[in-house]
Amino acid sequence: MSKISLIIQREYLSRVRSRSFILTTFLTPLLFVGLIFGAAYLSYKGKTQIKVAVVDQNGFFKDRLKSDDDLQFFFPENVDTSNYLSKGYSALLTLTKIDSSKQQTFYVRSQKAIGIDASQSIENKIDDVVEDNMLQQSGIMRSKLDSIHTNSHIAKIVSLEENEGAAKESNQLLASVVGYVCGTLIYLVLLIYGMMVLRGVMEEKTNRIAEVVVSSVKPFELMMGKIVGIGAVGLTQFSMWIILIIVLLTGAQAFIPHDTMQQVQALQQHNGMMQGNAAQVSANAQFIFNAQHTLNTANWTLIIACFIFYFLGGYLFYAALFAAVGCVTEDVQSSQSLTLPITMPVIFSFIIGTNAVQVPDSSLAIWASIIPFSSPIVMMSRIAYGVPGTVPYWQLITSIVALITGFLFTTWLAGKIYRTGILMYGKKTSWKEMWKWAFRRS
Repeated sequence: MSKISLIIQREYLSRVRSRSFILTTFLTPLLFVGLIFGAAYLSYKGKTQIKVAVVDQNGFFKDRLKSDDDLQFFFPENVDTSNYLSKGYSALLTLTKIDSSKQQTFYVRSQKAIGIDASQSIENKIDDVVEDNMLQQSGIMRSKLDSIHTNSHIAKIVSLEENEGAAKESNQLLASVVGYVCGTLIYLVLLIYGMMVLRGVMEEKTNRIAEVVVSSVKPFELMMGKIVGIGAVGLTQFSMWIILIIVLLTGAQAFIPHDTMQQVQALQQHNGMMQGNAAQVSANAQFIFNAQHTLNTANWTLIIACFIFYFLGGYLFYAALFAAVGCVTEDVQSSQSLTLPITMPVIFSFIIGTNAVQVPDSSLAIWASIIPFSSPIVMMSRIAYGVPGTVPYWQLITSIVALITGFLFTTWLAGKIYRTGILMYGKKTSWKEMWKWAFRRS
């Protein structure tokens, strides 16, 4: 077995067998799900209904100002600013005489300031009542207007992407979600596992383990083994997360009622149209069918293949640079100034990627998806929109070739720096000096 293979095996097994790896691999997805549902639950339980006493000087707000789960309106008599709290109300809303020709200000008095959402909700409810009263004075029935408004919403746009003379359905919402998720995952990978490489090299340098290892292994082999080994750990962890998510989603189907699944199957057989039986389809069945149909519009084979490539390519591109910094520093404080030029392109790439999700064919998004410093994040933000529609083949191929060339160059560059810096102690190193090590003649 080659020396690099032994180093890869050592780096991989030492991390995969650790308790922290096992806990983070299995608990992270559950933790995220728990945080999402926990935040939603606490947000729901944390809401308190505001009891608002209304003083109406207009005479038409009573029975029209609608209460909801957050706001409850009352129209008591003999209530003013001096006694509304003692009578059990949270706030007092005074509706002065309305002049429809100008904007008016109404005041809500309360012991504690009400939130922005509650304030906006009160404004909207007042506007609705005023609009309803103006319609009634004009001889227009609110019920008739609402019926027209509801029945006029008939348009549904389906986006079709041209592909070699054939039209294929695409979904912008799914593409944007895939772009955000993939871009964010690769962004986290580049920072988390890149810093893991830096710390691993720094620890071996500080503990003088590198002196022993390089007596039998070339520094370049040591660096490559460490980079590939830690990258394999990341790929293993992501693979297990995907498997765990699939298992959770598959298991969740067991809790869906049988009649709902039958309705979903009926919708699938009739391509989403239930002739004469639309009323028999529940909202849950329609939601499940729409979700499945949306997921089927994406080319998952291409997306997964590109994700794995850009995951590995981006990691190799930046991990070599992190390893080069780790071999010339002996403490965390000095490494921070050296890692800033490495982490800044990653951060800018994420910012460009969030813009590329919204405008995937802009000049900035196109060039950023080709340049190796930003292509792992930005290309994944664009590729879910479709190949070769939004992303032509020449852009994808150029991006792949550029990234391969880029990580081969950064690996060669880091290897030159690593060979000199791994055995240097007690001296602060600048980027200028590292540049000299990289391009000096051996």
